[in-house]
Amino acid sequence: MTTQPLAISLGDPAGIGPEIVAKAWDARIERNLPPFFAVGDARSVMRVWNGPIAAITDPRAAAGAFADALPVMTVEDAGDIVPGVPDPEGARCALRSIELALGLVRSGAASALVTGPVSKSQLYAIGFTHPGQTEFVAERCGVSGDNAVMMLAGPGLRVVPMTTHVPLSAVPDLLTIDLVLHKARATARGLQRNFGIDRPRLVMAGLNPHAGESGAIGREEIDVMEPAIAILQAEGMDITGPHAADTLFHPRARARYDVALCPYHDQALVPLKTLFFDDGVNITLGLPIVRTSPDHGTAFAIAGQDRAEPGAMIAAITMAGEAATRRAATAAAVAA
Repeated sequence: MTTQPLAISLGDPAGIGPEIVAKAWDARIERNLPPFFAVGDARSVMRVWNGPIAAITDPRAAAGAFADALPVMTVEDAGDIVPGVPDPEGARCALRSIELALGLVRSGAASALVTGPVSKSQLYAIGFTHPGQTEFVAERCGVSGDNAVMMLAGPGLRVVPMTTHVPLSAVPDLLTIDLVLHKARATARGLQRNFGIDRPRLVMAGLNPHAGESGAIGREEIDVMEPAIAILQAEGMDITGPHAADTLFHPRARARYDVALCPYHDQALVPLKTLFFDDGVNITLGLPIVRTSPDHGTAFAIAGQDRAEPGAMIAAITMAGEAATRRAATAAAVAA
C-alpha cells in the first residue's frame, strides 16, 4: 500500500465518472484497492449512487474514512447536475477538479492522480486549449510534450501512440527521428519506474502497409524509423522494427514484447480497445508523478442509468497504486 491516498478527479459531473468511482469504492475490499478520495462536486455522486459519502477538506482524512465511506473533497459546485446532459458549468467543475487533484499529488498530499473521463468538446467551449488531459497534466508538471508519453495498457498489451490527437494527414511530417527517440526513451524509463521492468522489450510498428515494403509503399520506415532504432539499439535499448502492424497484435506476437510503439493514434488504440475495452488504462509516462485514467470517455448516453462498468476505473486505480508504491520504495532505497 502507498503511504498517501490516491486522488481521483471525478471528470465531467454529467458523465459516468461519478458512478464508476463510486462503484470502484464498492469493490474496494474484493479488489484490494488502495485508499483513495474523489475530487469534484459530491452531488454528482449522490445523483447516481446511494452509498455513504464522507466530506473531507484534507487528504489526510481520506485514509481513515475510506473503510466506511467514499471520501469526497468538493470543489465549487457544478450548477444544476443532470446525468447525461453536459453543460459549461459542469466542464468548469471538471477542470477545477483536475487542477486541485493534480496540485495535491504534486505537493505530496496524495500519492497518485487518477483522472475521470471529461468531454473535450465541453472543455474547449470554456477555453481549454490542450489536446487532452495528458497534455494538460504534463504542462502543469513542467514536462514537454515530447517527453510525456501516453501509454495504453490492458492485461495483455501495452501500446504507445507516438503521435496522438492530430489529423492522420499530419502524421508523416510529425514523425521525425527526434520524436521517435524521445518517445522510445521515455517509454523505456517509464516501464522501469512504474512497472519494475528492468530491461523493457520495445517493438515499433511501421507507418505504411507491410512496413513500407522496402520503400515501395512509403519511405518513413527507411528514412525515420530505421535510423532511430539503430541509435536506440546502440544505446543498449532492446527495440526492434519497424514491423508490419497487421501482424503485431496477435497473441504470439504480443508475447515477444512489453510495449508496441505506433506512429498514430488509432493504430495503437484499436487493438487495445478491441481486446481490453472494459479494463484498459491510460497511464502517462515521463512525469514526476503517477497519473492514470480509464481508457474510455464520458458515455453521456448511459450516465445515470446504473449501466456503467467500473472495470477500467478499478484497473486505473490498481495500476496507479502499484506504480506509486514502486516509486516510493525506489526512492526510499536510494535515500537509504
